[in-house]
Amino acid sequence: MRRLLRGGAGVAVAMAVMNVTTYGFTILAARLLGPAEYGAVAALMGLLLVVNVLSLGLQATGARQVAAAPHARDVIEARILRAGRRSGLVLALVCLLLAPVVTWLLDLSSPLPAVLVALAAAPLSMMGAQAGVFQGEEIWGPLSAIYVGAGLGRLVLGTVGLLLVPSATGAMAGVAVGALVPVVVGALALHRRREAPVERSSTRVVLREVAHNSHALLAFFALSNVDVVLARVVLDAENAGLYAAGLILTKAVLFLPQFVVVVAFPSMASGAGRGRATLLSLVATAAIGATATAGVAVLSGLAVTFVGGPQYAEIESLIWVFAAIGTLLAMIQILVYQVVADQHRTSVLVVWAGLAAVLASAPLTTTEPRLLVVVAAVDLLVLLGLLVLSRRRAAPSAAPVPGVAEAAG
Repeated sequence: MRRLLRGGAGVAVAMAVMNVTTYGFTILAARLLGPAEYGAVAALMGLLLVVNVLSLGLQATGARQVAAAPHARDVIEARILRAGRRSGLVLALVCLLLAPVVTWLLDLSSPLPAVLVALAAAPLSMMGAQAGVFQGEEIWGPLSAIYVGAGLGRLVLGTVGLLLVPSATGAMAGVAVGALVPVVVGALALHRRREAPVERSSTRVVLREVAHNSHALLAFFALSNVDVVLARVVLDAENAGLYAAGLILTKAVLFLPQFVVVVAFPSMASGAGRGRATLLSLVATAAIGATATAGVAVLSGLAVTFVGGPQYAEIESLIWVFAAIGTLLAMIQILVYQVVADQHRTSVLVVWAGLAAVLASAPLTTTEPRLLVVVAAVDLLVLLGLLVLSRRRAAPSAAPVPGVAEAAG
């Protein structure tokens, strides 16, 4: 617990800076561009979130392998960094080839914004690999600097792009250049380390685990965002907008305790104290979420002001439910990372089953309260399912790191 608190303080501040600056860029884009052009930026930023799943998968893989096999740390870190470079370039190429399709689907006036999303994919992936190295080693200073660099790079350079070219192209150009900032920060922190030689076969081993870990995180990403899409389908435009405003609070409560899983994950991936690290993380996340939900229930008017202002007053009586759902999702996120730490890949099916259940309940979700009840019930069932599976597969040792014996030799 002391280590969690000591490491969590700096990481929490850094992640808060990253989230606030990212939110600030969104507000500036909405104000500077107007609804039509901002709609394109919002859609492209949503696409970038999906692209960023690979970065999260690389970070989780790097942190797990470094924490689970400290005796082979040099070789593991070298192959993680190489995998980040290779996968980033491949992802950028794939996104570049798909740029005409993205341009057509999002009804963009030019393919250039889609091309810029592709260019941002490579540094985002490299950032994930670097962050995974520092997270696995539990060196929180450079990791915090990477988070701050990611947020400030997007805000400052994104704003410059908006001011120079007030369009989706200018915004995404700033975002793409800003994505280089955390990579430079990570490279400076790593520059004194001599990277060990790595065989191609060992890089392929890393990429296989990255694919599985990215799949688990993608499942969570889909579950936590499906209701905003469903609201757009089953509700009228006015009520869908009200629901979307409430989800701003859901995401705020979801991201509020995110530093907990970042700091606890290395312990969750190593042999000693794995179960205790997960339990402490769940308790800390539940406490933060419960406090936030209680505060929202008492200060519901202020919460509505936070998500949009007086025009969203109709959801004031339900606003605490959005915060409660954010708490459930934050706890599910802890258990999804435990699945990644254990490399228990079939457990991810519980998350996909939850997504399917929400979609299957679409005929019942004709009002905001009904949709909230369905989402809250499904999230609670997913949480309980993952808890049961977590207890059943509890083991004293960490999941093995493929190729470590050969690498160490």
